[in-house]
Amino acid sequence: MTGHQEGGHRPNQRVIDLFDRFTHGGMDRRQFLEKLTVLAGSSAAAMALLPVLENNYAKADLLPEGDPRIKTETIDVKGTKVYLASPTGGAKWPAVLVIHENRGLNPHIKDVTRRLAAEGFLAGGADFLSQAGGTPADADKAREMIGALDKPATEAAARDVVAALRARPDSNGKVGAIGFCWGGGLVNRLAVTDPTLDAGVAYYGMQPDPKDVPQIKAPLLLHYAGIDDRINAGIPAYEAALKAAGTNFELHTYEGVNHAFNNDTNAARYDKKAADLAWSRTVAFLHKSLG
Repeated sequence: MTGHQEGGHRPNQRVIDLFDRFTHGGMDRRQFLEKLTVLAGSSAAAMALLPVLENNYAKADLLPEGDPRIKTETIDVKGTKVYLASPTGGAKWPAVLVIHENRGLNPHIKDVTRRLAAEGFLAGGADFLSQAGGTPADADKAREMIGALDKPATEAAARDVVAALRARPDSNGKVGAIGFCWGGGLVNRLAVTDPTLDAGVAYYGMQPDPKDVPQIKAPLLLHYAGIDDRINAGIPAYEAALKAAGTNFELHTYEGVNHAFNNDTNAARYDKKAADLAWSRTVAFLHKSLG
């Protein structure tokens, strides 16, 4: 069997599913490469697929550092490093905590943080690997470090960043959170544990325990990928619990696209149409919820 389709531009779904299992702890790199070689037909074909499957951060700067619309700095919140991007000009802005995938605060998430600033938000991309020395360049190492994090401590760190963003003089006092993959799951848990959160946007994130849903006070915007059985298995119970609790939420499933469809540095899974639609919904939702 060949590992490519569509003229060799995108791996087939079995390859993408294999990569998803690898990146979420289903196997180590050696096992992944062995299985990829079988699917691709040869080790050479497997090596040719890797650049398409892995994130290419050379493509991360859709809104580069130095753009005149924004300014950036790095701050420290009780040991958590936060990459802060805000619009230029002396105003008060609605604030948004940006929570990374399971690769840490990489160039792509910093770019997303800058994009939010250009949309009129005080955006803080937190590095939740700060206490472990910070996000490494090695994505495999970053995933291992993410897996070793203490969940309650990480949630407490997220609440600390929310409080710090709210207290800033350039904040309007309202704070939302947006997260992707691992970060989407953390947004869902943050909504449970932080009653002060003013809005939550979760991209293909693991759902919280349904019994905890009544604790959620913030309006939620939930984005899911149609081809994402691992995450989507939890949607029915979460949606039922949100409805039963009377929670203000929107849930959108983007048919025919993969987990991580928003990540434009990943050629295998990025879907521009779905990403653009989800982003437009996200920006409108955050402005409506945060003022």
